[in-house]
Amino acid sequence: MRKESTAKLRRRYRGLIRRLGSIEPRVLRGSLIERYKRCGKPGCKCARGRGHGPKYYLSVSLAGGRPQMVYVPRGSVEEVEHHLGNLQAFRRVLGELCEINRELLKRREKL
Repeated sequence: MRKESTAKLRRRYRGLIRRLGSIEPRVLRGSLIERYKRCGKPGCKCARGRGHGPKYYLSVSLAGGRPQMVYVPRGSVEEVEHHLGNLQAFRRVLGELCEINRELLKRREKL
């Protein structure tokens, strides 16, 4: 963290809190996966090419298990990407807030 005055850190903190309020609360965790599948029918064009698709899936890894895949209809891909982006924005802001709090704690300032 760059050397900033405590007052400037607190101003940044307040600005980040305001930014949190402006982020749409619709969030999704995971990754959007694009897949092409082969149907297995003899003579189908998918056997010679990339396969049928693209088909989209939301992949979410859960503790202690295999990733879970949820089919995402083509018309919902943009919305899902937006919700995944909202989570990333939340995480970036929360990360900055944590860094400011860590710096204030190092300086023995009130959190």
